[in-house]
Amino acid sequence: MAVFLARVGRFCFRRRWTVVLAWTGLLVAALAGAAVLSEPGPDSFSVPGTEAQRASDLVARRFPQAGADRASARIVFAAPAGRSLAGRRADIERALARIGAAPQVAEAADPYARRMVSADGRVAMAEVAFRVPAYELTGADRDALRGAARVPGLRVEMSGDAVAPPQEGAGELLGVAVAAIVLLAALGSFVAAGLPLLTAAAGIAVGLSAVGAATAFVEIDSDAPALALMLGLAVAIDYALFIISRYRQEVLDGRDLADAAGRAAGTAGSAVVFAGLTVVIALAGLAVVGIPVLTQLGLAAAFTVAVAVAVALTLLPALLGIAGRRALPRRRAAGASAGLRWGRFVTARPVTVLLAAVAGLLVAAAPALDLRLGLPDDGTAPPGTTQRRAYDLLADGFGPGINGPLLLVVQAPGDAKAAARRVASEVGSLGGVASVDSPVVDRAGGTALVRVVPDGGPTSEDTEDLIHAIRDRYRSGNGVAVAVTGQTAIDIDMSDKLAGALVPYLAVVVGLAFLLLALVFRSVLVPLKATLGFLLSVAATFGAVVAVFQWGSLDGLLGLHSSGVIVSLLPVMLIGMVFGLAMDYQVFLVTRMREEHVRGAAPTDAVVTGLAQGGRVVTAAAVIMISVFSGFVLSDTPMVQSFGFALAAAVLFDAFAVRMTIVPAVMALLGRAGWWLPAPLARVLPHMDVEGARLADAPPRVAVGSSVESE
Repeated sequence: MAVFLARVGRFCFRRRWTVVLAWTGLLVAALAGAAVLSEPGPDSFSVPGTEAQRASDLVARRFPQAGADRASARIVFAAPAGRSLAGRRADIERALARIGAAPQVAEAADPYARRMVSADGRVAMAEVAFRVPAYELTGADRDALRGAARVPGLRVEMSGDAVAPPQEGAGELLGVAVAAIVLLAALGSFVAAGLPLLTAAAGIAVGLSAVGAATAFVEIDSDAPALALMLGLAVAIDYALFIISRYRQEVLDGRDLADAAGRAAGTAGSAVVFAGLTVVIALAGLAVVGIPVLTQLGLAAAFTVAVAVAVALTLLPALLGIAGRRALPRRRAAGASAGLRWGRFVTARPVTVLLAAVAGLLVAAAPALDLRLGLPDDGTAPPGTTQRRAYDLLADGFGPGINGPLLLVVQAPGDAKAAARRVASEVGSLGGVASVDSPVVDRAGGTALVRVVPDGGPTSEDTEDLIHAIRDRYRSGNGVAVAVTGQTAIDIDMSDKLAGALVPYLAVVVGLAFLLLALVFRSVLVPLKATLGFLLSVAATFGAVVAVFQWGSLDGLLGLHSSGVIVSLLPVMLIGMVFGLAMDYQVFLVTRMREEHVRGAAPTDAVVTGLAQGGRVVTAAAVIMISVFSGFVLSDTPMVQSFGFALAAAVLFDAFAVRMTIVPAVMALLGRAGWWLPAPLARVLPHMDVEGARLADAPPRVAVGSSVESE
């Protein structure tokens, strides 16, 4: 592989303008495709195979007028503090008439007719149904709703998927700015520092545009671009940094520019291929969980990472050829001395360092024992948003359960309405129930709906216990089938399914990546050590996320707000992303150690030299990733915010505590045994030559008529 990639790197360096024009054409085509074909993605979740989803699908078939897939909104009218809505009914009804005439609105329910006025008379809620799904609503449609709902002298707040989501900030730009500063410090040249940012921008533009164009043919969740941007941006910068650093080292060692570009692509480029492949495997593996939104998120991010790898191997060498010597440092960097000192420190006392690092990670992981999963709702929206204010007003006026009602689907062979009345009476006597509405029957008379308002909020343990109690009560049936659905039940079922999928998904991803790392390093213990280190990293990351987003340890700082639960998608997604990122540093760092070992260095010397040569670059890469991910912490979207924090924490734990500390300590303790491979496996496994040992035996192939411009 190293020989092949070296030839690709030299070709792209020499035919630089051809490669740049090819990527420019691809970028233009992707942007044009996105502009013409891109469609907004849905925000709804489906959880195939769960009771709540089956019941929701049944409701959509039996009650088409309910429009289960259509947008909805809740308009909350509230009197000023200390006053009531007495005398304001006419004003509210005029507002509802305006709302009913607004674009795409099918119905605006009268809160007085439906008894949706709070007991103290201060809060009223009107439910608005639309004719189209939320992702088809335009900004003008949402603005019209907001304008029609205004009532002078009253507070009017809105929630639901028809309301415009909070606007994203520019936090990711701040992360990129910090990354640029780190690149400048690490590479010592404005030109060299600009190349990773330029290639990252090109890769992200192509990747996200292609994902946008794909929405015309397949359904892609609305959060997929944000997560693909977050991960693709970080790895694209890192991959370019590794190749540029190796290129500059080869030049400083006396090679001409074209040959240096080839050797950088053959050595660091091989590491980029395998590191990227582990990320792609981990993200694409999310498909095994069986939840469509996870598959969409994983595949979108995996595609963006694959584009980042292709850009690093082809466009980057071409840009190095254009930059010439302007991409080189004016003097040899002295930063390797810090890595050398750290390597000697760790290998001199490996047991002490290993125990201290492991103990620290276990302490950080302790809060993970209290992990509770859920999905974000309007109660987790930022306090200043209309969604959060509406949520709080409803909870104060009607009780927290009004924000997470349950829907019972009752089927009976005879009189479904009579059966539903009996079920409503029985459920109303259960603990944790605030109110039960009268049944609504479908036209055929065989299916009825009963709305149940629990005492607890959508994410409370009491509500979850109530759902399980209802299901247990009617599990036997006795001729009447009762299923619990509604958004709250769907969220809880999704959390349960995701929790059950953690171990199988972990086994699939770790198993595939173990085989891949065994190919890369031709060792059994190195992949084993890598996966055990990953488990420590992910446990510590879970602990940090629980402490911040569930316990509220940093509430208010940098706009962080705890919700009492962790986004149920996060653990599975985090396992995939963190495993891929962890293997990035494993491959980049240990490849340098193996390279020295293959050249005949003693095991401990190989570890020290690998840290001295690779530690500085890995440190810079980790700081860049942390900066990029931290920028997303400033997002107003709870899921994006928690993902940004989790990934930043994961890189911090994995790069510095595991790869830069535990890995060299373990490698020093293992000695030559660390590179042991059973003879049968040695005969079967192909030699991938990631360390570039065969490059010296493979002279570059220069095409007839090609020119090598070294300046």
